[in-house]
Amino acid sequence: MRFDYRVAAAGIAVALSAVAVMAYLRTNAPAAAALPPESAIAAPAADGTIELSDAQLKSISIEAAPQRQFPQERTAYGSIDFNEDRSVQVFPPYQGRIIEAAPVLGDTVTKGEILFTIESPDLIQAESTLIAAAGVLDLTTRALARAKDLYQKQALAEKDLEQAESDQQTAEGALRAARDAVRIFGKTDADIGRMIKLRQIDRSLIVPSPISGVVAARNAQPGLFVQPANPPAPYTIADLSTVWMNANVDEDDSALYRVGQEVRVSVPAFPGRVFTGKISRIATAVDPNIHRLLVRSEVPDPNHELRPGMFASFVISTGAPITATAAPLESVIREGDGTQTVWVTSDRRHFKQRVVKIGLQNEGYRQIVDGLQPGELIATKGALLLDNILNNVGSAS
Repeated sequence: MRFDYRVAAAGIAVALSAVAVMAYLRTNAPAAAALPPESAIAAPAADGTIELSDAQLKSISIEAAPQRQFPQERTAYGSIDFNEDRSVQVFPPYQGRIIEAAPVLGDTVTKGEILFTIESPDLIQAESTLIAAAGVLDLTTRALARAKDLYQKQALAEKDLEQAESDQQTAEGALRAARDAVRIFGKTDADIGRMIKLRQIDRSLIVPSPISGVVAARNAQPGLFVQPANPPAPYTIADLSTVWMNANVDEDDSALYRVGQEVRVSVPAFPGRVFTGKISRIATAVDPNIHRLLVRSEVPDPNHELRPGMFASFVISTGAPITATAAPLESVIREGDGTQTVWVTSDRRHFKQRVVKIGLQNEGYRQIVDGLQPGELIATKGALLLDNILNNVGSAS
């Protein structure tokens, strides 16, 4: 009989494996026996009640469900923007080429402060007409004086005197019209008088700021040819004493909002700060792409802290506060099927899971609409542990 080395090798391997298993069991057996009996998971009773050991109870906090007031509020998110009702695009009244532009982006300007000056052909024409009209009036006035002198000496016919008087009156009317035409360009009576006296035109047309505010946009550059109402405007001046907060709210809540409601606005740049404002406009249509409604609030900002483009949120009260049974957030467990549950106890040792219906949330508490009465004892800290015990026992079974 031949000796089979392969069979012998296989036998040796099996023997070694058996030895290793026995050694492992001897090494780990004491550790398994050392587990405290309190850590064993007791199976739930027939009605689903779980009894906890003294060791397990140390991980559980119990609290009587209180009654609390829950404000009826809605929160929406959006951004800060210029108040376009108080924002003005400044165009020149006449076409021309910019000579000088003083304020830069972000500068604060007052009403009447010069923004830019242009050399306007229309202004030059109006001033030339003014100087010419003043010269004609001076000429006709002297001619009338001579005609009156000659008429008194009977050296001039009456019709010639009347003609001189008519010419002088016509010249006066032309000068008044010329003065009014130049005044339209922003020239004062003193400016007009100086031009007439010096017989010299002023080529610069001054464009002042129509309001006090901040330079929100600047497209003015020396040499740029500009025209009335031809965008982009050389300057945009925004009154930042108030800003807009534009937010998109869920269409399901659209009936809760009204113009004039007070809002509390917060921005990440000022943690803990609240800016108050009022709803000034509600869009007439819902955006069909996102099914949301634009709600615009006007927020006073006298210190110019809220800058256009900032991310912001607002909170608005939509009704009187509701008094209801409450449960701490940590006591309410969301199950895999979407239901909300709490763990209720009557003797602080036996706990039973109960499905509840939740509502509003405020200051770390959930409103319990149904399923829990005020004063009932519930697990708060460690409620998730009870849930895990139930799930683990259910999985093991």
